[in-house]
Amino acid sequence: MIEFQEFAKIPRYRREVCLTEKLDGTNAAVAWHPVGDNTKEWSQDALDSIIATRTLVDQHQVELGQYHLLAQSRQRFITPARVKAKSDNYGFATWVDANADELTKLGPGVHYGEWWGYGIQRGYGLPEKRFSLFNVNRWGEGKQPLPECCHVVPLIGYFGPDQIGTQVERLRALGSLAAPGYKRPEGVVIFHTQSRQYYKILLEGDDIPKSQAFKATDAVLGDA
Repeated sequence: MIEFQEFAKIPRYRREVCLTEKLDGTNAAVAWHPVGDNTKEWSQDALDSIIATRTLVDQHQVELGQYHLLAQSRQRFITPARVKAKSDNYGFATWVDANADELTKLGPGVHYGEWWGYGIQRGYGLPEKRFSLFNVNRWGEGKQPLPECCHVVPLIGYFGPDQIGTQVERLRALGSLAAPGYKRPEGVVIFHTQSRQYYKILLEGDDIPKSQAFKATDAVLGDA
C-alpha cells in the first residue's frame, strides 16, 4: 500500500538558542528504570548491568516505588568491576556505584551528561573526574536541587543565532567556564529552541573530524 508522506514543517532559524560550554570528556548517563513487569522485556545485558536498586521519591517526598540503577556510556551499559569485570568506562560506573544514594535525587529517567577531568581527553588540569549534566533548563542555577556529587555544564546564555560567533570568541578569550584557568576550552553546544536540535562548534578543527583534530593537538594538550 502506498501511504501519503507529508513534508515536515521547517523550523524558523532566527529563534532563541541556548549556548553551553562543550566539555571534552566522554558521554555518560545515569539511568533509573522502574522495577516491575517491564523488566521481563529487558535484554540480558541490561539485567546483568543493574548496579543497585533503590526506592525513589518525588519533590514532595512521596514514594514512587523501586527503581534499578544503571550507568551508560554513549554506546552501551557499563558496570563497576564488582558487577562485571572490564566493563567500566574511565571509572564512571564505579563512581555511580559509590554515589548511588545521592544519585536518587536525579529521579526517574535517563540523565545524560559528560564525564570529564583527570585522565580523560584534555583533562582540564583537574585532579579529579566530574560528571556534568547537560540539561541546564532542569539543573541550572536556581532550578531543581542538584545531587552533591554532580555538576552542570556551564550555561553561557540565551541568544539570537547572529550572536553565536561573538560568544564563541568570548569563550576562546576567557578560557573554560567549567574549569577556570584552563585556557583551551573545546567549544560550545547550541540548542535551537524551535527545532529542538543540538549543534556543536569546536574552537579548534571545527572543519575536520574530531579524531583528526585531537591528533593535531594531542602533543600540545598532553592528555590522551
